[in-house]
Amino acid sequence: MSVHSSKHSLTAHPTITAILIILLIGISTPTTILAGNLHVINFRSPNLYPESIAWDPKNQHFLVGSLHHRTISTVSATGVIQTLIYDPSLPENVTILGITVDSHNNRILAAIHALKPFPPFNALAAYDLTSGHRLFLSHLPSFKSSDQPIANDVAVDPTGNAYVTNSGNNYIWKVNYFGESSIFSNSQKFTEYPVDRDTPYSFCGLNGIAYVSDKNGYLLVAQTNTGKIFKVDADDGTTVEIVKLNKDLTAPDAVALRSDGVVLVVSPEVSKLWFLKSNDEWREGVVFDEIDLDFEGYPTSVVVKERDNKGYVLYGYVKEGILGNFERENFGIVEVGSLKESEGGNVLVYVMMMIGIGMVCFLYWGFQMGKLVKNLDKKIS
Repeated sequence: MSVHSSKHSLTAHPTITAILIILLIGISTPTTILAGNLHVINFRSPNLYPESIAWDPKNQHFLVGSLHHRTISTVSATGVIQTLIYDPSLPENVTILGITVDSHNNRILAAIHALKPFPPFNALAAYDLTSGHRLFLSHLPSFKSSDQPIANDVAVDPTGNAYVTNSGNNYIWKVNYFGESSIFSNSQKFTEYPVDRDTPYSFCGLNGIAYVSDKNGYLLVAQTNTGKIFKVDADDGTTVEIVKLNKDLTAPDAVALRSDGVVLVVSPEVSKLWFLKSNDEWREGVVFDEIDLDFEGYPTSVVVKERDNKGYVLYGYVKEGILGNFERENFGIVEVGSLKESEGGNVLVYVMMMIGIGMVCFLYWGFQMGKLVKNLDKKIS
């Protein structure tokens, strides 16, 4: 009887070989997948200068406001822009600042403000998401006659209550589903922290706002001129806590919330995007990553797509528009992601791949040893 050699090539067992090849290929792919080209959307609209952005999950497109036009427009993933809302009944010189989608009630909510030197105007408008028809225009009350309010950003809770930040006087308005407005939170904590009056954004207080649907609903609010983040109880607005962060933010503007609890905060003044997380319902938080953004684009707003949890920053060149440029027609929406999260994902996948390869090698070794033992048994017999 002939004696079989114990030296076998990898082709001796095609199933194990195929698994091994797949795993080896897999090691090289995560970097490409996780750190691939980010989605960039360029769109054109003369003199638009959008300050705000929202995501419409029903129709799967972005919504943008305008610095100079009384419009809200849709922007597709390929950069096709269409006017959804044009409201000529608004004062001619108003700016549409923060916008958000109230998916439960098929509405768009828009904070509207008239920039100086135009006459004061601060309101929240609600529009039907399908037809663009205006549902109500709610004028926002002042706390005292000396106030110089700025209706800036807006968030909405599941029952249709809207919360609007007043950047000029550091309080929050509430507008219920029917358009009835009131001053919701006017806590002294909003004015406890010192403001550097030499900064160009010293006038801007409470700004970006997001509603968090945890056990007890609450608001996360960014304050531009102090760099602080506040947690505000959404029931009555009287319970206000400062979120203890491992570092202060510089001129935070818009706030967006991912479904995994991570919060994205953008600053046009320093062209940064921060990634924050908390394990205790935002009594404390950690800034675990930050990325640099395009300074010229002046990124004033960030949004998260609900389906895939991806973040997108708006490059609306608003500062250029405020300074009097009326000629720009090119704007952008750019996907953003945490490099540290991507690196962590790569490491995890790599470790899993190595464990898999080790298991395959062990099985292959066992297969070879089994064949060797059988061959020896045959030889002996």
